Amino acid sequence: MTEAINRNAFVFDARGISKRFRHAAIFGALESLDRGEAMRFVNDHDPLPLLHQIQSRYGDQVEIHYVERQPAQVVIDFLVAPAADGSAPQERETGGCGGGAGSGCGCSGG
Repeated sequence: MTEAINRNAFVFDARGISKRFRHAAIFGALESLDRGEAMRFVNDHDPLPLLHQIQSRYGDQVEIHYVERQPAQVVIDFLVAPAADGSAPQERETGGCGGGAGSGCGCSGG
């Protein structure tokens, strides 16, 4: 499954973002993805607290797949789950995950 994600993932390299803003930036990036889209997250450490926040906030709407897990190099693919009915991704303006109240995304991130 990871190989299929690799070809279409948007890259998010957290190493260049100030630690003060990382989580907000990551959530913003996740919330801009449509259903079925993926983000390849690159970091200098294993972000376990962040992963717990993602699971708590989005539940099954965001799948987490480790690609690389080394002490100074962690690569994780986040996949926004496709709609249960197999329908196409939602339009970009509604967002696939956590788009906020009234966005119609249907996940628990709002």
